[in-house]
Amino acid sequence: MFSTFERIKSLAKSRGYSISKLEENLGLSKNAIYAIKRNQPSAERLQEIADYFNVSTDYLLGRTDNPKVATTTGSPAEVDLKELARESFFYDGHQMNDEDIELISSLLETRMKNRQD
Repeated sequence: MFSTFERIKSLAKSRGYSISKLEENLGLSKNAIYAIKRNQPSAERLQEIADYFNVSTDYLLGRTDNPKVATTTGSPAEVDLKELARESFFYDGHQMNDEDIELISSLLETRMKNRQD
């Protein structure tokens, strides 16, 4: 089971960020994230990190392996993958460019047209 720190580190890595860069992006002091290894973060700090990554606090705490934030409607939230990709998609530590995003979009579009529901 991953610790809270390990989950945060993994989320940062998936976006191509170091822990230092994440701390900078969140406006945290140096080593604030590393301190989570030793001490349980405050609810406010945990929520701030969860909001940044758009995951649930339960996911960060290891209570679930599902990173999705629960919705009040009970139905999945709609996500514009193209817009999301432009903001934060990385593959193997490299940020995807517009050409990569268009390629993936075209593959998904073809798949959706040919899929039998």
